[in-house]
Amino acid sequence: MQSKRYLPIITSVIVLIIGTIVISNIHINWKSQQPLINNPMVNKVTHDQASIDLKSIIHEAEKSVIQIEGQNEQSTFTGSGFLYNEKGDIITNAHVIKDSDTIFVRTANAQIYPAAVVGIGEEIDVAVIRVPQLASRTPLPISSENLAEIGDEVIALGSPHGFQNTVTLGIISGGDRNFTVDGYNYSNIYQISAQISQGNSGGPLIKRDTGEIIGINSVGTQDGTIGFSIPIVEVLDQITQWSNEAENDQLEFSSITDLISSSDSDQVLDGAVYLTEYFLENISIRDYVGAYTLLGSSLQTESTYQEFRNKYINTISLDFSEVESKIMENNRIKTVVDITMERNVPNKHKTKKETKSYEFIIGYENDQLKILSYGEPSQESS
Repeated sequence: MQSKRYLPIITSVIVLIIGTIVISNIHINWKSQQPLINNPMVNKVTHDQASIDLKSIIHEAEKSVIQIEGQNEQSTFTGSGFLYNEKGDIITNAHVIKDSDTIFVRTANAQIYPAAVVGIGEEIDVAVIRVPQLASRTPLPISSENLAEIGDEVIALGSPHGFQNTVTLGIISGGDRNFTVDGYNYSNIYQISAQISQGNSGGPLIKRDTGEIIGINSVGTQDGTIGFSIPIVEVLDQITQWSNEAENDQLEFSSITDLISSSDSDQVLDGAVYLTEYFLENISIRDYVGAYTLLGSSLQTESTYQEFRNKYINTISLDFSEVESKIMENNRIKTVVDITMERNVPNKHKTKKETKSYEFIIGYENDQLKILSYGEPSQESS
């Protein structure tokens, strides 16, 4: 009789233990499973934060990278440089500008300005030029303390063969390299796996994990497999001295009008194509301020920045085809491009993706290339 009295208690304990085990297993399995999302407008965020950071680093760096064009009676020289301070000083290689009678720069937003030499090395391959029109811009941070180490990931930017803002990735593959090229002594130089070719010279070497400039891309092997970059800490004192001693009224600047009047048609077409691509890239990365500054005064009068931004704020992705261009009357250029844009549809739980052809009319305004109009081609222009 006594055993029957304890039977319900024993049974309850067994049921409780089994229930606890079952609930525990359900909880463990629930935590280990990915959530099932039925709403197509809701997606689990899984994008790689590192890739987003890299894209942002490159986009911000491109704003400080400058294409440098030197000219004399016989030749035109092309190289790269990067903004150094808020005086409008640009660091580059001495060999990029040493034979130039006149120097001009092209910025990332396709603006052209005359430059003057602030200082140039005779044995070290470093130079500083100044562009007063860039004095208000904020440069990228420069690492002024420690040398980079072998294995550090780096980003090299420049304008090889005239292709503005070209990016190559690599690592520091060697250090303490010493050699002489064309009379310049290179000491304690970085060896990098990122490709350095003609036109890259003078561009910045950026440390991947900090976004800081750590070197000046200078020379590369003929096969393009190895590049060399001057550590910025090795030459920063000389650069600072040149910059501090230079006064604008003592420098000789060329006339921007002379450059524009002497520009050949291919150069103008290339500038228009680049301006179109840069405008679309800014929208793609959601840099609406950068895109808006490329518009001519009439477009900015017709549309405020807020209205312009609202036009693209729902854009999810933007891709575009190769840009075609041709010169029109009055020295204007028409560029045509197919744009594929995916957008969120306001107030609806869906997206819309479509491809359309757009044309841009580009011309000089205050001696600078600007987008004067853009949109879908009219029947007359088709």
